[in-house]
Amino acid sequence: MKLISYKTDEEVQIGALRDGGVVPFSQDKEIPKNMLNFLEGGTKTLNKAKKLYKESDISIKLNNIRIVKPINRPPKIIAIGLNYADHLEEIRASGRDMATPEVPMIFNKQSLSANGPYDDIQKPFVSDKLDYEGELTIVIGKKCRHVKKDNAEDVIAGYTIGNDISVRDWQMRVPTFTIGKSFDTHCPFGPSIVTKEEIKNPHDLDLITEVNGEVRQKSNTKHLIFNCYDIIEHLSTAFTLEPGDLILTGTPSGVGVVDDVFLKNGDIVKVSISEIGYIENKIINEPFEG
Repeated sequence: MKLISYKTDEEVQIGALRDGGVVPFSQDKEIPKNMLNFLEGGTKTLNKAKKLYKESDISIKLNNIRIVKPINRPPKIIAIGLNYADHLEEIRASGRDMATPEVPMIFNKQSLSANGPYDDIQKPFVSDKLDYEGELTIVIGKKCRHVKKDNAEDVIAGYTIGNDISVRDWQMRVPTFTIGKSFDTHCPFGPSIVTKEEIKNPHDLDLITEVNGEVRQKSNTKHLIFNCYDIIEHLSTAFTLEPGDLILTGTPSGVGVVDDVFLKNGDIVKVSISEIGYIENKIINEPFEG
């Protein structure tokens, strides 16, 4: 299933995409009303949703709803740096001596950076160095710790698309990346959570990032240095992963910072991943609230 959160005139609800519409889960009062609680419900809740999805003849047309971020406020947003070989090479070609990581390079994005798949991204008034990073994103489905690589798929709820929007000067002027990665609206993701059984192979998905229709990134997840299961094993060695956690797995070559070309007001950024869909966001100037 492709799980979504959507907004009607009344409230945000959850459901699954089917044949150009959405099957609302509100038909079954035992299914939680928001995505985080739904994921926390585990296999039992998922099976109820699958049964409803299969048997229900009720569908809401997409033009009657607005698709919003799948999880309103993810418990954790974890990202992996330097995780594509071609991205490493473009950094080296730009003059920086960068070794291939021996373990996944981890940083956090604050939970309030979470943004909808079609919502505006704010260009901060404190910087002109706004950049994109299209990424396959894991959604955790089970509370877990010390997960072995061979068992990592068991704790995954599904996959989605993320854009690790980065404020490059704020990112690079300190040893840790968090502040430059965590501005409000700087983690659009969605449009859905594609349950893992719907993805043939998460390590063979085409990824394309476009700015104003021009292709800037084009790669495949088979080029990940540390794959999804490596990452889960590594992270869960240190801390508990929880339902609804997002893990952005890294970005390929083609980021704007290499050629000193950054996003500006009015730009449209689209990230597409095969078998999942796309997200598309407009860049707007940050409203000044002093």
